Amino acid sequence: MERRKTEHIRICLEKEVGGVGISGGWEKYRFWHNALPEIRFEEIDTGSAFLGKSLRVPFIVSSMTGGTRQAWEINRILAETAERRGWAMGVGSVRAAVENVNTAYSFRVRDIAPTIPIFANLGAVQLNYGYGAEECQRAVELVEADGLVLHLNSMQEIFQPEGDTDFRHLAGKIREVCRSLSVPVGVKEVGWGISGEAALRLADAGVEFIDVAGAGGTSWSQVEKYRSAKGIRRLAADTFAGWGIPAADSVREVHSLLPHMPLIASGGIDSGLTAAKAIALGADTAAFGRVLLAPAVDSMEALDLVMQQLEFELAAAMFGIGAGSLAELKGSSALRLVQG
Repeated sequence: MERRKTEHIRICLEKEVGGVGISGGWEKYRFWHNALPEIRFEEIDTGSAFLGKSLRVPFIVSSMTGGTRQAWEINRILAETAERRGWAMGVGSVRAAVENVNTAYSFRVRDIAPTIPIFANLGAVQLNYGYGAEECQRAVELVEADGLVLHLNSMQEIFQPEGDTDFRHLAGKIREVCRSLSVPVGVKEVGWGISGEAALRLADAGVEFIDVAGAGGTSWSQVEKYRSAKGIRRLAADTFAGWGIPAADSVREVHSLLPHMPLIASGGIDSGLTAAKAIALGADTAAFGRVLLAPAVDSMEALDLVMQQLEFELAAAMFGIGAGSLAELKGSSALRLVQG
């Protein structure tokens, strides 16, 4: 597992792992400029909340890594910067620590991020491979987390050489975890999106927030392609490089059916402007993944600069349409569909 985590980091940094022939769909939307915004830029309020804690901006560092020394170094830089800038943060799958406590250090960032929302992360499919509420609670306690995300990654698992591919009866098992845990439980995809129908089933199971993690960003079938020996999986991966629900469509569909469900947008969100579009479409927060990975590997200063830019871009977009708060941005009629 440690080797796999190391390979994932290396591939995401060195290879082209974006979806092919598919985008997040964000380019289909454009904000209609307001030449008379009637607000003061410095007074724009980007304050938000997640898992019962305040955020300076509605941004989340997506769950990315853990389980290795390099992952620990990345997580510490991400956490320290997120704490300073008021972002939420997820850590990578804590399965490695649940099964080998010697790797738990690589997920522990609460000491340097005492005030921000932090969530633990486990693969939902592990509920079919011996995991239950006890293991989920252990993951939360190891991270000192404010919440747990169960990730759905069916397509990754079938392309992964050592993948777990039994996804039967998970809704009922997710329900049991939601009932048993001491913290809120959410669900995220890993890059292929969540449909409205799937979101309704998750809500019925008791899930308290959803990250659509739509297509348009990292394609994990492409990542796994680079880990596969020459064979069927490697050959077939390119066929599925364009698989998934574009992230913007996933946000719209889930929000239309579950307007009160706390909703995280991710998938091809590479700027504060794109994040603003996601919030205008109905998301409450936006999550960033690979766009933060390279600067985090580079230095804390490089990461801080990228995060500052993302924050400024969000505020600039809000100023450009005259939205003084996130409440005014969400559902704003200034966002127009310009491509069918």
